[in-house]
Amino acid sequence: MLRIVTARLKAFLAPACMGAVLLGASGCGEVWNDPYARPSGEDNTLYTSFSQRPKHLDPAKSYTADEAEFVAQIYEPPFQYHYYKRPYELMPAAATEVPRPRYYDKDGRELAGDAPASSVARSVYDIRIRPGIRYAPHPAFVEANRKLTRDAVAGKYRLSDFADTGTRELVAEDFVYQIKRLAQPRVNSPIFSHMADYIIGLKAFGDRLKAEVKKIEARDGKDAWVDLRPHSIEGVEVVDRHTYRITVDGKYPQFIYWLAMAFFAPIPWEADQFYAQPGMAERNLTLDWYPVGTGPYMLSENDPNARMVMTRNPNFRGEPFPAEGEAGDAAAGLLKDAGKPMPFIDRVVFTREKESIPYWNKFLQGYYDNSGISSDTFDQAIKAGGEGEATLTAAMEARGIRLNTSTATTSFYLAFNWRDPVVGGSDPKTAERTRKLRHAISIALDFEEFISIFMNGRGIPGQGPIPPGIFGFREGRESVNPVVYDWKNGRAERKAIAHAKKLLAEAGYPDGRDARTGAPLVLYLDAADRGPGDKARFDWYRKQFAKIDVQLEIRGTDWNRFQEKIRKGNTQMFFLGWNADYPDPENFLFLLYGPNAAAKSDGENKANYSNPEFDRLFDEVKAMDNGPERQALMDRILRLLQEDAPWVWGFHPKSYGLSHAWIRNGKPNQMANNGIKYQRIDAALRAQKRAEWNRPVVWPFFLLVAAMGLLAWAGVRYWRRSESAVAISA
Repeated sequence: MLRIVTARLKAFLAPACMGAVLLGASGCGEVWNDPYARPSGEDNTLYTSFSQRPKHLDPAKSYTADEAEFVAQIYEPPFQYHYYKRPYELMPAAATEVPRPRYYDKDGRELAGDAPASSVARSVYDIRIRPGIRYAPHPAFVEANRKLTRDAVAGKYRLSDFADTGTRELVAEDFVYQIKRLAQPRVNSPIFSHMADYIIGLKAFGDRLKAEVKKIEARDGKDAWVDLRPHSIEGVEVVDRHTYRITVDGKYPQFIYWLAMAFFAPIPWEADQFYAQPGMAERNLTLDWYPVGTGPYMLSENDPNARMVMTRNPNFRGEPFPAEGEAGDAAAGLLKDAGKPMPFIDRVVFTREKESIPYWNKFLQGYYDNSGISSDTFDQAIKAGGEGEATLTAAMEARGIRLNTSTATTSFYLAFNWRDPVVGGSDPKTAERTRKLRHAISIALDFEEFISIFMNGRGIPGQGPIPPGIFGFREGRESVNPVVYDWKNGRAERKAIAHAKKLLAEAGYPDGRDARTGAPLVLYLDAADRGPGDKARFDWYRKQFAKIDVQLEIRGTDWNRFQEKIRKGNTQMFFLGWNADYPDPENFLFLLYGPNAAAKSDGENKANYSNPEFDRLFDEVKAMDNGPERQALMDRILRLLQEDAPWVWGFHPKSYGLSHAWIRNGKPNQMANNGIKYQRIDAALRAQKRAEWNRPVVWPFFLLVAAMGLLAWAGVRYWRRSESAVAISA
């Protein structure tokens, strides 16, 4: 009975405890508002959150950032990105080393490592896997669990319902099996068509597999397991137990970056067979819900509507913490754990948070270890420093919170449809006029102001398509787009609106009117309506064009219709963005490659930009290794693009993140998603701070009890007086 009373008292007082941070008063030494099921202060657990429900945890399907947060901790592809080095650098993960490809001509003769792309018929990658790597415990490795009837599966609803688990060593065949899964028509991998253009024989394998799947389904049923082991791909083979080989058509240096993505992580055939059993998919017992990997963590609890938990993989070999990084990393204390085995954290609890304010309050109370910064809470966390740089507010600094910033490998831009007669450049007769019009618009669109108003200063203006951190990006004066900026007093300064109006007049539109007809110049921006917040942004766009006396009409539509218009080339101007798949300039330049034009080939060149000189330079630079020669070619390409201006080079966003003082080794990395294994928690400091920030405020309860007692005493006294008065009267 006493325990029940105590529990109810704590529940009653919990709201008061939640207010301790604001009121600064205390009355108890115990934290009563801990939102977790068990005391969470001193355990070696990272507490974080997620907002979007992950749809795919199968590495052959997963292609979104919210999914990568889970997948990257569980699976190990052959390679990974160095956590600290910039520019981004590949290093081994499951592999022993990052191999250099061997090149062969059409007659099978081996070529030199610097052979030009025109002479290379095939590139061969031999990938050797570390011996002794073992999978996390999983029921798929128990043979009896792969021979279950539908009735036997009927009582299973989560992976923990299987009593027996097993493991085995990772072998080269597991990586080959996963590449075969990319072509599995049931899997529907988003990168199959792209990889089929490069991996020799993959497309033909996909065609054969499609026919084989139909034959098996006709014979054994729609859900029958398709064992991929007996089927072979011409360009993918097992060399020995720990080595496999991939042969690529031509010279494609960027292919090595794909091998750092989860798409090329290993999948054991046993897991494929296990999850194919009847009744499994009906209970969400699939790779999309329960991954099986060799990484530092395994998914031990999956409730994507509320909470997901990862625990340390007991079979993980222990990876050494990096011993080097960028200049300043050592001085910042980021390399203190050099050589120590990772991971440091035992458990990661992800809680789903749909609203930003409750999430932010829990972070301030210490119940989340790190946090992003929404627009609603930006002013609470960030202030502008003396030079305009972002710094933490005094309240954040007082709590020991750290600010982590980095520029995303992302470009947002305004595209001109090259096929459009007014703003495009496909007609040689009007090319000079339309180029000057694009230059005038590029100057008028003040993206410094856009970043300040709509992004709380979180971004940098673009000078071209290449963002920071990608080879080819230049710093300082060398980076400046001379069409839009002048270099003055050691910084880039946007050209005056008067210069933009001069260009507009030279384009045939003095004062924003057609010199031949006198009609006002009206331009059209296609946009996808996203919500009430669009109005302010659309008004800003109109204001920018009005600065040069140009009328802007915005044609809003839903997202699907917007994409359809771009795909068919039925636009004049539109905004889009691109986030790097891998840290190579080819991943951005191909967005402007003529043969990739959306209207002709349904490619990613949404602007339908076409310039034979750019296409020639792109074909040359895409197959080159990084070095001075490639940088010189990149400089030529960027100057050409700046002059042609197929895009208004908008901005590269900055990511801002906060972490508490008890989180160690954190550094933003825009390419690597497997950063949890590097982090360390000072659990004792966290418990101390949570106790300080969440002291229960009990005086309101006792004040309420006293008030109730006073009222009761007054009521009793009044009743007694009334009784006495009645007795005397009688």
